[in-house]
Amino acid sequence: MSAGHSLPLYSAEQVKQGEVQAAKLANIPMYDLMEKAGAAVFETLLEHYGQPSSIAVFCGGGNNGGDGYVVARLAKERGIQVSLYHCGAIDKLKGDALTAKRAWQSAGGRIVDIERILSQPVSLTLSEHNVVVDALLGTGLSGPVRPQARQVIALLNQFNGPVVSVDIPSGLCANTGQVLGDCVKADHTVTFIGHKQGLVTGHARAYTGDLHFAGLSVEERLEQICATSRFLMGQEVYQYLPERSPLAHKGNNGKLICIGGNEGMAGAIVLASTAAARSGAGLVATLAHSDSVLPLQVHCPEVMARQWCGDKAFLSQRLRWSDVVLIGPGLGTDDWSEEAYHDVLGVDKVKVFDADALNLLAQRPNKDPQRILTPHSGEAARLLGVSIEEVESDRYQSVIELHQRYGGVIVLKGPGTLVFDGQTTTVCPKGNSGMASGGMGDVLSGVIAGLLAQGMCLFDAAKLGVYCHSEAADVIASQTGQRGMLASDVIPQVRALLNRH
Repeated sequence: MSAGHSLPLYSAEQVKQGEVQAAKLANIPMYDLMEKAGAAVFETLLEHYGQPSSIAVFCGGGNNGGDGYVVARLAKERGIQVSLYHCGAIDKLKGDALTAKRAWQSAGGRIVDIERILSQPVSLTLSEHNVVVDALLGTGLSGPVRPQARQVIALLNQFNGPVVSVDIPSGLCANTGQVLGDCVKADHTVTFIGHKQGLVTGHARAYTGDLHFAGLSVEERLEQICATSRFLMGQEVYQYLPERSPLAHKGNNGKLICIGGNEGMAGAIVLASTAAARSGAGLVATLAHSDSVLPLQVHCPEVMARQWCGDKAFLSQRLRWSDVVLIGPGLGTDDWSEEAYHDVLGVDKVKVFDADALNLLAQRPNKDPQRILTPHSGEAARLLGVSIEEVESDRYQSVIELHQRYGGVIVLKGPGTLVFDGQTTTVCPKGNSGMASGGMGDVLSGVIAGLLAQGMCLFDAAKLGVYCHSEAADVIASQTGQRGMLASDVIPQVRALLNRH
């Protein structure tokens, strides 16, 4: 997903309510959508695993299960041996799901008693199958997975072969990405009609496997009906970057001041300052503890590094000189830190708050529309006065609450980083687990600040910074792997990507 415009994201409720109207507008009967959905899953299965000799399909009681019945019928018609298991009360099937079940039976398909398979070791029940299709629980799930379904999910997660999930891995919340007790770990997930927002953030990445989308010929109609969040796409976000005049000089590309690097924390401010300079800021000045100045001068002599010892007049002069202020990387929370932090608070300039600046802000919350905050879930929890678990249980709600309390633009970091400006939530599809190492957040704050210095608005700078930073890590992972990736590795690749587009 590296080209095109940002894609819409939907809640489960929006898709459920909108798909009926969208189908009517497109003049497509609802059962035809179920047939199209089943066909999309079956085609994905064939594309990735050829024609298996035998598959197992696990169906639940809703339309997700109906999609599974369609997959099973198509496989049987193709000459594949199919074992179909139904979880829940089969006599409660209704509507299109019941129609799909009857079509399966009319094609000679049998339904195996789920209790029979649950009473046997997995080695005896699924070993004969090449692929398992998960059509147990759909996007309507909102509470904890029930006991029988949990048993089935555990069985599927023990299967020593590929699992393809229908619309969403069973047990995952379509709105938040939270695991509702237990969740199927799929190798592929084929989602329909609209991208569900819970599939792209939070815990979802550990469960969806490769994510595929099938619009079923109604996706454009749905977008006309529903208000949505957005999925960031490369071609769009890189267009935010302003063109440079052939006559530009360093002053035209922005003046940035970075504040941080307390005693023993030189690395953070070195990474942030260097990332800002490599992202294109014309002039970068850094105020740091005396112990951090020499490492910065050696590592990046282009940054104007100077120690700050509480000289308010000098800090005031530097703040007036700057276009953008970045504070927080390696800042600490001692008296030195608090003095610099409080002097920055009242400055009428565009600002980026990261790391310890966020921890100081959490102690005395205030709102500022000219500020970007870049918390990870731990910092977000402190800012909101809740637990990390509460933040992660609904990242979409958490980013809204952060904005309501602090204003500006919020970047809630993590798998599927969210960027929210008070009106629109965007989600970054890039990034990998190699980024789980020290200093990555410092680089991100530097990249965002460097883009702001070049004249970008807060929301665009945050979106491009997040996307480019994550894509850079993906490029590195594709070349040399995720393990051992360092934050400093990302900076040259960020520069390359910004110049490539």
